[in-house]
Amino acid sequence: MFEEKIKDLGYTVPESPKPLAAYIPAIKIDNLVFTAGQLPMVDGKLIAEGKLGAEVSNEVGTKAAEICALNCLSVIKSVIGTLDNIEQIVKVTVFVNSANGFSAQPLIANGASEFLVNIFGEAGKHVRSAVGASGLPLNAPVEIEMIVKVK
Repeated sequence: MFEEKIKDLGYTVPESPKPLAAYIPAIKIDNLVFTAGQLPMVDGKLIAEGKLGAEVSNEVGTKAAEICALNCLSVIKSVIGTLDNIEQIVKVTVFVNSANGFSAQPLIANGASEFLVNIFGEAGKHVRSAVGASGLPLNAPVEIEMIVKVK
């Protein structure tokens, strides 16, 4: 059901991205799944590099947040088997690679939040933090980590 909604939005759930260092992409503890930070990677490559408010436009940043959320869902799926086992998106933390003075992190984070609500409806509504960062791995514009409750 949820993967069909993702297809309706023009995406497919990719294979779980490989970790860039010494960590696991997601872990299930009781009925919660925690993801590691996921970058806006498509086919093993970042969709953009650089800072919001400098090299990366808000439009590209918002799209990057969407891709990060999709990659979070892919690592969640690798732990729980099917996205249909998600009961609630609980928390989304969005890190935005920000130029000095850039303060539109919540706007960029909306790319992920709106994407999740479009897929999961009421169960996609979540608490969120949108944090400006002076740099992110591989010079990614956005990185997202997520917590979900599973059935």
